[in-house]
Amino acid sequence: MHAASKAIFYALSRSAVLKRLASRHGLATPTSFASRFVAGETIESAIEVSRRLQSQGLLVTLDHLGERVGSIEESVTAARDYLRLLDAIVAAGVERNVSLKLTQLGIDIDYATCVDNLRSILEPASRHGCFVRIDMENSPYTARTLTIFETLWEQDYRNVGVVLQAYLRRTEADVHRMNQLGASVRLVKGAYRETAATAYTRTQDVDAAFLRLAKLLLDEGSLPAIATHDPVLIDAVRAYATKRRLARDRFEFEMLYGIRRDLQASLVATGYRVRVYVPFGHEWFPYFMRRLGERPANVVFVLRSLAAER
Repeated sequence: MHAASKAIFYALSRSAVLKRLASRHGLATPTSFASRFVAGETIESAIEVSRRLQSQGLLVTLDHLGERVGSIEESVTAARDYLRLLDAIVAAGVERNVSLKLTQLGIDIDYATCVDNLRSILEPASRHGCFVRIDMENSPYTARTLTIFETLWEQDYRNVGVVLQAYLRRTEADVHRMNQLGASVRLVKGAYRETAATAYTRTQDVDAAFLRLAKLLLDEGSLPAIATHDPVLIDAVRAYATKRRLARDRFEFEMLYGIRRDLQASLVATGYRVRVYVPFGHEWFPYFMRRLGERPANVVFVLRSLAAER
């Protein structure tokens, strides 16, 4: 049932008609149903949310939402949006950490332009001491994303890291490679619809892969981010780190804005680093629909919110 609902919401996330309707109405008010998961549509709203989260002892990474641009011009505009975001972060004094997608920067349009766009962000980010995380998209992008990452890594950009998805069968080899390089990895379960040949499809297999890879990152990685809301997996990671006598600043947990805020707070209270992924921007609809598909409880929350507003 979960797999079926995930597929449905993934398909809905790609609907141009629904996206137009949602963009017109979805974040119109602070109490709208999507605002639980999206920090507004402007840089200013994202900065405000970041300040609030940091006041609670949380770390942040800001994501200017957008994906699959249709032209070189749009990819250059997306890169400029990130340059404006970097300037705003520096001026506001919030944590200098951002996340981005390579389909925003033109990987589908022109490989060289995508690399140039990423470099144009990493250069000023490096000067300002800002870390840039390259988000991972569905499996057709995995190899290309990692190749672009390594291209910039070999050019001595060390303020950049990647995301790896535990449900992909190839990921263990990728974890070993990133550990060998000394690159920072955010480990996630994986949010895209994949075939059984490419990815584990049973929940228990995904969970087992996630924990196995998390242990590899804790043993050999460079400040890995363990990104999950699953308390069972979080407890298992904590137990392993304790067994290995790892300092709590050697790794961090990462969660999405608006999800398991209670768990975020309890981890901070016990001395762990917890980073919140803060998405914002006009292109919020595909992101929001994938979040609903990942976790049925999110759908229940939205329905209750809509009922309360009515």
